[in-house]
Amino acid sequence: MGIYANHVEPALVDFACGQRVIRRERAKIVPVASGRVLEVGFGSGRNAPFYDVEKIEHLFALEPSAAMRKRAEPRMKRLPFPVEYLDLPGEEIPLEARSVDTVLVTYALCTIPDVKTALIGMRRVLKPGGRLIFLEHGRAPDPDVERWQNRLNGIWGKLAGGCHLNRDPASLIREAGFEIDRVQAHYARGAPKFAGYMTSGVASV
Repeated sequence: MGIYANHVEPALVDFACGQRVIRRERAKIVPVASGRVLEVGFGSGRNAPFYDVEKIEHLFALEPSAAMRKRAEPRMKRLPFPVEYLDLPGEEIPLEARSVDTVLVTYALCTIPDVKTALIGMRRVLKPGGRLIFLEHGRAPDPDVERWQNRLNGIWGKLAGGCHLNRDPASLIREAGFEIDRVQAHYARGAPKFAGYMTSGVASV
């Protein structure tokens, strides 16, 4: 289990998160981030190339996995703005209240064990007028696809670091007290339907 968790799983997750279909989705939403940014679930740094460097003042990269942080190092070095690692899980954001302009979370709400606590923490650290920018896969609107998501969810989670196929990211965000200002949802072209229903958007506090 240690070998899988420390070596095989990070390699698989990094590979999956670097696929062209995922890069296309990141390119649409990551450049919206601005100011002092907290990225929750920084992973291997796959969002790094998509930041609009002219808009970023400081990036807090929250990522509890040492294996993923190591994979992120080459991408981190290319960033021209200050980057500070936060070595804690998404439920434990070690920043002061109202201290960041943007929270960015991509393909992490599916994995965080206590996602409701994590979202409340994200809301806490946002300044008045701050924005939560999100990009997630999750529960499909089609009953047949959703049934397959429910069937596969257990084994998928064991293979993919606790990832859930059937969470509804927009609903979770609203339940945490955010107001969703804009949202888009669609099946990503080139991805299997059971893992390819993408929801992205911007929410405010």
